[in-house]
Amino acid sequence: MIDKKISLDTNILIYAFDIGDKVRHKRAMNIIEKAIDANCVLSLQALSEFYHASTRKKYLTPEIALEQIKDWQALFPIVTAKPDTLLKAIKGIKRYKLAFWDAMLWSTIKEAGVEVLLSEDFNHHQEIAGVRIINPFRDDSLLE
Repeated sequence: MIDKKISLDTNILIYAFDIGDKVRHKRAMNIIEKAIDANCVLSLQALSEFYHASTRKKYLTPEIALEQIKDWQALFPIVTAKPDTLLKAIKGIKRYKLAFWDAMLWSTIKEAGVEVLLSEDFNHHQEIAGVRIINPFRDDSLLE
């Protein structure tokens, strides 16, 4: 996988449990498995969004979603937003035309030194102030 510091967006975590899209499900499972041995961090925001989405869409019960989050917290360092993170995100909204929560995620992981974000919610191969966005469902080379 990528030899840079990476992070996974919520959609990767969700697809690991969404068996409705078998291709994305399989790829997400593979990405997470490889991320365990990579220099990967998860954001508290992505884990929070995972809990909300996976329980709301009934992919998981609240209890199982909680256990999965605990597992990921044990496997990956978790990065969190700070007061200045919000200010940088707000500037990023205007400068890079980001949605609010995308800007918060970007700002949080950028502060943590993440160089690559795996997500399908941004433009594929977009670079935002040193953070490259890769849609792993469009780029098979990540899994090599």
